[in-house]
Amino acid sequence: MSLKNAKILAIDDDPDVLVAVKMLLRPEVKEIVTEKNPERIQSLLAQTQFDLILLDMNYKSSLNTGNEGIFWLRKIREINKSVAVIMITAYGDIDLAVRSVKEGATDFVLKPWRNEKLLVTIEEALEKSALENPISSKNKKSAAPTIINSLLGKSEAMQDIFYKIEKIAPTDANILILGENGTGKGEVAKLIHQKSMRAGKPFVHADLGSLTESLFESELFGHKKGAFTDAREDRAGRFESANKGTLFLDEIGNISLPQQAKLLTVLQNREVTRLGTNAPVAIDIRLISATNAPIKEMSAQNQYRKDLIYRLNTIEITLPPLRSRGDDVVLLAEYFTKTYAQQYHKNLREIDEKAKDKLRKYAFPGNIRELQHAIERAVIMSDEQVLTARDLDLSSSIENPIAMSNEPNTLRIDEMEKSTILKAIERHDGNITKAARELGLTRTALYRRLGKYDI
Repeated sequence: MSLKNAKILAIDDDPDVLVAVKMLLRPEVKEIVTEKNPERIQSLLAQTQFDLILLDMNYKSSLNTGNEGIFWLRKIREINKSVAVIMITAYGDIDLAVRSVKEGATDFVLKPWRNEKLLVTIEEALEKSALENPISSKNKKSAAPTIINSLLGKSEAMQDIFYKIEKIAPTDANILILGENGTGKGEVAKLIHQKSMRAGKPFVHADLGSLTESLFESELFGHKKGAFTDAREDRAGRFESANKGTLFLDEIGNISLPQQAKLLTVLQNREVTRLGTNAPVAIDIRLISATNAPIKEMSAQNQYRKDLIYRLNTIEITLPPLRSRGDDVVLLAEYFTKTYAQQYHKNLREIDEKAKDKLRKYAFPGNIRELQHAIERAVIMSDEQVLTARDLDLSSSIENPIAMSNEPNTLRIDEMEKSTILKAIERHDGNITKAARELGLTRTALYRRLGKYDI
């Protein structure tokens, strides 16, 4: 379900934390309820059907073991097995995080958190909950697009993608997903996991584009207490956390050559060694990687290791951009229109032909993500029963078909992406966070593009 239609309960004995959560989420969600006393969990869940719970792990300042949070997590699971639960702690103990996930938590965040990161974590938890509990999700009148529905398509290109997913999901083969931003690489990775033999095990997502050189090994491979200045506790990395399940390495094309060498060693040996130790730990994972970078061309220029590419892409899936999927753009637009009309209590019933033609002619550099945001805006602004071309607030280039030229296609795409970024930043008066959110990017990803285009 969508963040805007979510009912969220936050439980923390620190009133400052509750105030911060309420201020952050009030404009973003349908309802936010805060509570200091975890003893009231049962009565609160009896009164309201919450979609997600933010649960502190420590309620007794003299203990700070996290066991209190685990206790209340179990109580929540006894009452409602489908509600998403995100555990919150100030102590950064990843072992407790892994334990809480095994006990049924959806995810884990540290405080103080970054607001953008918390919002993304909540959105991902809601999506995961909707996918794992499709019946309860369908019964909600305002249910937002599910992961599977965001991949709707009748085009030959998408039928080929669906065929590949059905064939490869039950195997343990490593998969490399290629495609532009917004084409649905993360959704495909989750869908493959859900259709695999590891579906009941962890699905661990690691955004390599956001990891600095100093954090790369610690985040992926873990560390021992005292391995470096801030290593206060032993910590399992993403590989260990994903053991028996699926590890999704996003933005795999953004890592340096030294990082590539370290990753290759782990994949070859099927074991990790935490920083500060000499004891290797065996791992059993299914690896899915994704990138929008041309790593094969990068390997030809000695910027990417060929032997690592061979390890990553036992099977390769290339997602087509929306502009090459023909009438899939109309199919998706109709689906999003119906969904958001229901969510925002609008009487919209259809999209007129001029609006459909406008959608067909637009390049959609942001792909499905951009289309979804565009339709949501159009539904909100419309007061009619039919969505018209005037309701679609897209780039001015949409009024005419994409001009054909002798320039390489990649150059035209780069120009469209640069133009879209500049317009988003201008619309939000230079606010990078808001521009990134509209474009469907993280702030880190947007900053990388700003650097790419010297903006």
